[in-house]
Amino acid sequence: MHTKSDWQQRAARQRFITTALIEGRPVSASSGETFDAINPATNQRLAQVAACGDMEIDLAVAAARKAFEQGPWARMAPAERKRVLLRLAELMLANREELALLDSLNMGKPVMDAYAIDVPGAAQVFAWYGEALDKLYDQVAPTAASAVAMITREALGVVGAVVPWNFPLDMAAWKVAPALAAGNSVVLKPAEQSPFSALRLAELALQAGVPEGVFNVVPGLGETAGRALGLHPDVDCLVFTGSTQVGKYFMQYAAQSNLKQVWLECGGKSPNLVFDDCRDLDLAAEKAAFGIFFNQGEVCSANSRLYVHRSIHDEFVERLVRKAREWLPGDPLDPASRAGAIVDATQTARIEAAIGQGREEGARLLCGGERLSVNGSQNFITPTIFTGVNPGMTLAREEVFGPVLAVSAFDDEEQAIALANDSVYGLAASVWSDDLNRAHRVARRLKVGTVSVNTVDALDVSVPFGGGRQSGFGPDLSLHSFDKYTQLKTTWIQLR
Repeated sequence: MHTKSDWQQRAARQRFITTALIEGRPVSASSGETFDAINPATNQRLAQVAACGDMEIDLAVAAARKAFEQGPWARMAPAERKRVLLRLAELMLANREELALLDSLNMGKPVMDAYAIDVPGAAQVFAWYGEALDKLYDQVAPTAASAVAMITREALGVVGAVVPWNFPLDMAAWKVAPALAAGNSVVLKPAEQSPFSALRLAELALQAGVPEGVFNVVPGLGETAGRALGLHPDVDCLVFTGSTQVGKYFMQYAAQSNLKQVWLECGGKSPNLVFDDCRDLDLAAEKAAFGIFFNQGEVCSANSRLYVHRSIHDEFVERLVRKAREWLPGDPLDPASRAGAIVDATQTARIEAAIGQGREEGARLLCGGERLSVNGSQNFITPTIFTGVNPGMTLAREEVFGPVLAVSAFDDEEQAIALANDSVYGLAASVWSDDLNRAHRVARRLKVGTVSVNTVDALDVSVPFGGGRQSGFGPDLSLHSFDKYTQLKTTWIQLR
């Protein structure tokens, strides 16, 4: 059993990688610039990390191109790449405590969430894509007997990946695993708030047998290293998870450079619909709380809009408030903490401003909305529930990315669907109903990528995750993810 004391002792001796890892070697920023990696749960500096820029991105892309064109990875038999990826998954689990601690210290999430959910989940993604490799078949088209037309998948080349800070290791795995499995080389830029687990992953990849130059990690700021990667003329594909605004920047970078493919998983404002024929309101309330308060609400698909049938609204909200009390934040290294610190002071201030705006616009603050001080840090926000939120309020329209829930009542199915679809986003939704016909009817009409029925945020590596509208395009996970990292080639042989 891991105790708070165990984690604190581990934290005291934890090593942090502070340079880029390019072609298997540590590389500092040529400018000499660094940025501070802060533990938001204590406001103490963990390390000073190389703030890489254009020169380091150039080095990493060149290394990735060389590895793709000259190295063995892209030409390995699928079974060989499979063996390496399975070994990497094993090494991730063997270093589970360290990877969990790095993400917890770096961005404030409860260490036991990272240990029990994030790290094994990320390892499973590498294992799953490794296992998929030697089970994918190409095609032969139905032509006349005088020809053979083959349709094959080929790796794109150099993939640039930019990932967020809310699930640092998981989001890296979602991009890197299928890209490597397909035979590409990768340059990964982790969020400046959370570079450490990605850098350690790169070390483990080398240990597992991924050749030098195939997987490079370059820490740096978004406006320098991220921009340089997006604009680079020798990057064939750019995959991104983060805010919608930054996603739009990457679309511009592609247009301004080499028209590289861009695949985006951006923001969300996911609705959760609870109908009056839901028989287990206690479970629905428990899951509604989980859907917004897990990971401090810092989840792109968080169920941040809750719509409840008017006939059960008051009863349901009472249950929900009781469940919210179970999500009070605490020291992330304490296994008893279900929620931790917000990632940094800037994000904490943004959430606090959104709460203040909700009150100013006339929503009723039912619980929470307060900062807590833990270990000398004020980056902790209590679970917050507003009721009486109308569709025009900012709380109903803009992503808060924090533990803030907007609750509204609806009168019938048509109104519920209209409210749910009234958003610029289209990532996810949940529906609670014990009427099978209603569940199917409503699910079909919701304009989102994933509809979870009688649960929230259903997720598995075997099914696609992604949405539409301003939530982006090009799903992560599942075999469909290979579509982003490969291109189709037709080879037509005319027989004589």
